Amino acid sequence: MQFQVMNSPFNEEQAELLNRLLPTLTESQKIWLSGYLAAIQGKGEAATAPTPAPQTQAVSKDVTVLYGSQTGNSQSLATNAGKKLEEKGFNVTLSSMNDFKPNTLKKLENLLIVVSTHGEGDPPDNALSFHEFLHGRRAPKLESLRYSVLSLGDSSYEFFCQTGKEFDERLAELGAERLYNRVDCDLDYDEPAAEWLQGVLDGLSEGQSSATVSVQETTQTSATSSYSRTNPFQAEVLENLNLNGRGSNKETRHLELSLEGSGIQYQPGDSLGIYPTNDPELVELLLQAGNWSADDKVVINKQGESATLKDALTSSFEITALTKPVLEKAVAYLESEAAAELVAKGNEESLKAYINGRDFVDLLRDYGPWKGSAQEFVSILRKMPARLYSIASSLEANPEEVHLTIGAVRYTAHGRERKGVCSVLASERLQPGDTIPVYIQHNQNFKLPENADTPIIMVGPGTGIAPFRAFMQEREESGAEGKSWLFFGDQHFVTDFLYQTEWQKWIKEGVLTKMDVAFSRDTDEKVYVQHRMLQKSKELFAWLEEGAAVYICGDEKNMAHDVQETLLTIIEQEGNMSREKAEAYLANMQQTKRYQRDVY
Repeated sequence: MQFQVMNSPFNEEQAELLNRLLPTLTESQKIWLSGYLAAIQGKGEAATAPTPAPQTQAVSKDVTVLYGSQTGNSQSLATNAGKKLEEKGFNVTLSSMNDFKPNTLKKLENLLIVVSTHGEGDPPDNALSFHEFLHGRRAPKLESLRYSVLSLGDSSYEFFCQTGKEFDERLAELGAERLYNRVDCDLDYDEPAAEWLQGVLDGLSEGQSSATVSVQETTQTSATSSYSRTNPFQAEVLENLNLNGRGSNKETRHLELSLEGSGIQYQPGDSLGIYPTNDPELVELLLQAGNWSADDKVVINKQGESATLKDALTSSFEITALTKPVLEKAVAYLESEAAAELVAKGNEESLKAYINGRDFVDLLRDYGPWKGSAQEFVSILRKMPARLYSIASSLEANPEEVHLTIGAVRYTAHGRERKGVCSVLASERLQPGDTIPVYIQHNQNFKLPENADTPIIMVGPGTGIAPFRAFMQEREESGAEGKSWLFFGDQHFVTDFLYQTEWQKWIKEGVLTKMDVAFSRDTDEKVYVQHRMLQKSKELFAWLEEGAAVYICGDEKNMAHDVQETLLTIIEQEGNMSREKAEAYLANMQQTKRYQRDVY
């Protein structure tokens, strides 16, 4: 809570000092301060210090850090936490939840969980088995366990940080004790994650010698390059081509960016993060809706940096998506009973319906005028989040370059045309010679097999083809001899066969063993990649029995779900198994990293 003159007994100067001080305090500092104030109140001004806290029993130096990660953010934060703990003398075991033996849980004394929430409140793929175990009947009592949870999510989704909340609540149900309260992070997670780690260190260090680390220190990550998520590289655009033919309903951009001089390294399966800018037309509409001057100066971060309002709305803040937390802050400045009613308890469905497909221009037009200042407006906004795209190239084949496959997003909602922030930047405003801020998001959950002789099956319709282009380039460069099979789909063969000549060349040269395609709008009955898989079910299952690894990339809600159901059907039918055994078969593939998904 922010202290203000209206909601506290403090004057303006005191409130400002408290608001600056309190967020910097560690948990132990807050406890000391509360004890000090209580002592003064109870014993008068003669009391100069709180009664010393009773000595706590020394805690174990062994700490297990488990992560559940879909895109790599949680894994990166968990790895960083492990390094910081080791620097402070702790014995750290770092593991993905998928690789952790849940039966050893009852032997642990200190457990840290770093986990993201995927899709509509679901655990990431490599957290599924551990999540199921912990919430099942076989989960042990954990009275001797101390734990803390760092939860990653996106507040624009209804089930924000749901997986982390479920882990936190379940561990408490099993008798475990929180050594530091759960922290839920939105897309801009660096500072809250650093504060969580500070709190964890303080909690683990009770009864031991001091072990503190500054928030600034915890945000540092080791890398082969000095460039990172918090220090992106300005990559020059080398090529920007439309992959779709004339007359297509789609626009898919092939982007080639230079990494020259950056030292940035990546592997097939990794993603590239781009910090985009907002559409200038949308920024102008927002300035008009708020009746603000484009040249007004506003502070854009905690470091006190300022910019013109136009520049801030263009580059620093997200203005295309409404979220429940933002609306709850906004109603204080709208003086609209209808807006206040929208965020009131019990109206969750109405709020969800309103948020869908609307932005801040809609909000100000529907419930304005804005009664606060421009500074108060930007203070409620989320920072501009990076957009992650599966990398479509191999660094071995394209030194100091990175390629992307980006589908332009355009649609109409509530009487206005809407545009994807980054995808339409790429399609309409990025020209060769321009630069954009980028960083590599490493993803160990979507990687080619270590054994190059392992067969691979790739399912990637539409822009889901991107990482498989990288896979093929890498295998071509390394001379890998393992079989490969691609399932690709889109709307029309003539206009939408992305990278067609490259796939045909790889087939001809034997780099790609098999390719099956499905173009849904070229036939009376729509045919998708899962239908092609069913048609080849016997051969596909034979590949699985040979040890093939399966990769899926693309839309999660429809395609990835349908493909997984098809895989289960094929395993069930061709393997002559029950549904339960087929599910166990696929779960084992996932456990052994033979079933990997890059879905969004």
